[in-house]
Amino acid sequence: MQHLNWKEKETIKKVKCVHTDAKKYMVKYVLTPGNIYDVKNETEEFYFVVDNTGEVGGYYKDYFVDSE
Repeated sequence: MQHLNWKEKETIKKVKCVHTDAKKYMVKYVLTPGNIYDVKNETEEFYFVVDNTGEVGGYYKDYFVDSE
């Protein structure tokens, strides 16, 4: 149950949110365009970041660009 420790896990990298134009989900309440988020885990399709709620959430990579 590795996902229970992601919040305390070391940050892999930082990404910048570029949009919240979701087709299916309402991400505009938890992500802000222009903000930089800490990536705690990554898959081929998703970044798991600490979002505006302070919790780790999984979001499609197309909402972000590398900030470094």
